Amino acid sequence: MRDVLKRQREARRKIIRQWMRLSRDKRQSIDEISAFAKIAAQQNGDAFVHSRRNPYEKIIGWLLPRAHRGA
Repeated sequence: MRDVLKRQREARRKIIRQWMRLSRDKRQSIDEISAFAKIAAQQNGDAFVHSRRNPYEKIIGWLLPRAHRGA
């Protein structure tokens, strides 16, 4: 269980870092958030193996509060 949580934490940090590295104009619309979340969910699928929530929905939840935030 600890291993799963560790992988999820690492994936969350990695995904948020990638998101914040994008230029501000590429982090504005819901379509951009959605596209990024789909790709991130595919690339990090192994981190969400035991998650009850859909990986895409989980990533969207992480990114929405940061959508319009500056770098």
